[in-house]
Parts: sequence; C-alpha cells; structure tokens
Amino acid sequence: MRIRRTATTLLVALATLIAATVTATPTTAKQAATGAPYCGITWGSGDKTAGALSSAPLIDVRTGRHDCYDRVVFEFDGPVTGYSVGYGETYTDGEGLALSPYTAGDALLRVSLRAPAYDDEHLATVPYRTGEHVANVLRYRTLRDVVFGGSFEGYTTFAVGVRARLPFRAFVLAGPGDHSRIVLDVAHQWQE
Repeated sequence: MRIRRTATTLLVALATLIAATVTATPTTAKQAATGAPYCGITWGSGDKTAGALSSAPLIDVRTGRHDCYDRVVFEFDGPVTGYSVGYGETYTDGEGLALSPYTAGDALLRVSLRAPAYDDEHLATVPYRTGEHVANVLRYRTLRDVVFGGSFEGYTTFAVGVRARLPFRAFVLAGPGDHSRIVLDVAHQWQE
C-alpha cells in the first residue's frame, strides 16, 4: 500500500512537471520571438555622424519603399562623406526657423549634409526653396515628409518627418559614375 501511494505521488508529480514544461515552452518561444529585431535590424535611434565637409553639390533627392524600411537618397555631383542625422528639431539654414510646424509626422529627423546645394557660382543645384516638400511619400509605411531646410555656408539641411521615433541608419554609397549618395533608411518598426 505504501509503495502504491509513493508511486502514485511520483506519477502525479511527474505529470505536473511535464504539463508545466509543455505549457511553458510555447510561452518562452513566443517571448523570444517578441524581442527579436525586426527584419534583423539593429540600428537603434541614436544620432549618426560621419565624414567631412565637401564642395560637391547636391543634385537630387529621391525616396524608396522597401520591405523593412523606407529610404531617402541624397545624390551629389562628386565625392561626399559628411552627414549628421538625429531625432529632434530641424531649423532652416541661415535663418534659424523651426521646420516642425511645416513637416508631417509624429517624429522629426534632422538631416545635415556636409555639402552645399549650390555650385561654385552660388547657383542652386536643386529646384527646392527653403520650406518646400521635396518628395511624394504617399503610401509609405514610415516616411511622412521630406522638407528642404536650405543650404548655407556649405551645409544643407532637411527635415524628414516619420511616423514615430524608429531605428534608422545613414551611410555613403559611391556612384553612379563620379557621383556619391548619402542614404537614410528608417525602419518600419522596432521589434517583431
């Protein structure tokens, strides 16, 4: 009788342990998946800065939609490496006026390109005026606006409105030809 009671107790304890393990496993896997980076993105939302001042002028701004992020591309007529990108208020170059009232989105990326938007004769190399919206971002998941902040003393500024404070990266690409591009990617979300 005593052996039967001990065996029954052990079987109940073993069944409870197995049930707890089976129940806990899906929850643990789900928790691990929830904390996983979205599309493997580990960029973060801190300021990104690189490179030096250049005299190669900005000649084009374009945007693109991708599976995991939205993109803004700044193309220059020559080699450029310098930029500073971070969340916060953006001001017009030379005037110091805040662009937030004119920029759509719940968060604002201030983009300072270390290159002018004018040539050696100080003629504009892009068709935008300070405060103008430079891209159609209709149906983009993250981008809400791209506003030209002007160009002054070799620096060119943009306010990029996004849906929320999300991870982003900035980097330089060479080409096409002797041109160069500064690329800004903003993720669609933080985690899966």
